[in-house]
Amino acid sequence: MKDKRRVKRDLPKINERIRFPNIRVISGDGEQLGIMTPAEALAIAEEEDLDLVLVSETAKPPVCRIMDYGKYKFEQEKRAREAKKKQHNADLKEVKMRYKIEEHDYQVRVNSAQRFLKSGDKVKATITFRGREIQHSNLAQKLLDRMAKDLEEVGEIQQRPKREGRNMMMILAPKKST
Repeated sequence: MKDKRRVKRDLPKINERIRFPNIRVISGDGEQLGIMTPAEALAIAEEEDLDLVLVSETAKPPVCRIMDYGKYKFEQEKRAREAKKKQHNADLKEVKMRYKIEEHDYQVRVNSAQRFLKSGDKVKATITFRGREIQHSNLAQKLLDRMAKDLEEVGEIQQRPKREGRNMMMILAPKKST
C-alpha cells in the first residue's frame, strides 16, 4: 500500500493531478492565455487534444502549459541522452618507468601520456625505485621535470613530483583549451 502512494507522488502533475485554485496557462505555441482555474484550462487542453502540464510549481500562480505530454517527455529524455553522450569523465591513466630509462622507451611513455592528455584524461607519471636506487631520487626528479617540459603544450602539472615510499610520482592534467 505504501509503495502505491509513493509511485503516485512521483508522477508528473498533468491534467487532473494539478491541484491549485488558480494557474497561469500558456498555450502550445507559447501564447499566454491568462490566469484561470485548472478545470477551465483542462477544458481548453482537451479541446485541442493536448495535455495540461505543470511547468513551474513555485511561481505565483503556478504555471501550466498546454502541450502533448508524451512528446514533451520524449524530448526531455532525448536531451538527457545527448547531454550524457557529450559528457566525458576524465580518467587517471598511469605511465610507469624507472629513472634509468632508455631514450626510446622514454619517448614511448611521453607519446602515450600525450595521447591520454589529448583524449582528456589525467596522467600519473610514476618512477619506481628498486633497492638502493632510491638514493638517486634527484635523477628521477629531473626525469619527471623533463617529461613535464616535453608535455607542456598538451598538459599542465596538477601535482608536482613527490616521493611516496619507493615511488616518485607526478600528475598531469590536460590543458584547458581557450
